[in-house]
Amino acid sequence: MEPFLQKPFLDNTLGDFLWPLVIILIVVLLRNYLSRIIASLAFAFFQRWNPRVEKKDFVALFVKPLGVFLSFLVFVAAIDHIKYPTSLNVRIYFLHTDMASLLAGIKMIILTGCFFWVVLRLVDFITLVFSLKSQVSGPSGTQILFFFRDFIKVTIILIGFVVIMKFIVGKDWTGKLVGALGIGAAALALAAKETIENLIGSFIILLDKPFRIGDAVKVNGVSGIVEKVGLRSTRIRSDDKTYVTIPNKQIVDSVVDDITLMTQRRVVLRLEIDPSASSEQLMGLLADLQQLLKGDEQVIDNFTLNLNDISSQSFIIQIIYYTSIIDWQAFTALKQRVTLSIVRSIEGAKVKLAKKIEVSAS
Repeated sequence: MEPFLQKPFLDNTLGDFLWPLVIILIVVLLRNYLSRIIASLAFAFFQRWNPRVEKKDFVALFVKPLGVFLSFLVFVAAIDHIKYPTSLNVRIYFLHTDMASLLAGIKMIILTGCFFWVVLRLVDFITLVFSLKSQVSGPSGTQILFFFRDFIKVTIILIGFVVIMKFIVGKDWTGKLVGALGIGAAALALAAKETIENLIGSFIILLDKPFRIGDAVKVNGVSGIVEKVGLRSTRIRSDDKTYVTIPNKQIVDSVVDDITLMTQRRVVLRLEIDPSASSEQLMGLLADLQQLLKGDEQVIDNFTLNLNDISSQSFIIQIIYYTSIIDWQAFTALKQRVTLSIVRSIEGAKVKLAKKIEVSAS
């Protein structure tokens, strides 16, 4: 009696189907364990780049893509020796191919996609390694590092797309692809115009450095903290805690106010004194205000104080002072303290305000 595994089935024997199935099931069940072992062995090699990189970070990056890639690679290798049944090899006329060729192409497309997935994770790991090095510490180095990470990943994705197109279109993929692009060249050029402009804008931001990641900026009416400079746009966490995305071209073409690089803040106050005040009261108030501002030299770098104007309705005293305090909360606290001291001086001089105090700050 013919052994059971030698019985013919779909142009193969049952054994030809059984053993690949067993191998595939084993690998699928153990893929996380196997991928962790492979990742751990690879980490021993990559650790020499930067000893501060932790093993768990490397393993976390590679376990999933390695598991998928390993499983599919074993699947391809296991079924490679199985002959495709002629009875199932139907012709697909609208694709100008048969089922066997179609499945072979799909197999290579998935395998290629899994491979490039692993490569992209390798780019992420290399970025992590260099981000921990002292020479790229700080916002400027981080900005350049993550920009080139995104640029390299986009380049790898484009290479993977071209490789996959080879499997889809066939051997004559170059001519067919050029022909397809030629048909819609005008539409593609118009569609890619803004993308190219934003990409160029990202390089200008990178080289010119109008701001860095972590800077407080104001651009196009949006104030906030720069969190990321990408290939197409820049992300800003606004003062309202929303996540604003601004195309890089707009940033390059706009006036960018980097608040972080501000060296001083200015406060302008206009005191409108009732015209019933005498000249002695005004001189006493001015002297008192001058002593007040001089006594705050630790926080007030310089100031201007004068009787700025006279009208039938008021005497106008203008106070302009500067401070090196940039932090907004500390700055508002300083303004409050100085303004309250000015109010006390007005009360001590026994004069009245003609109108409310107008305060502006920048």
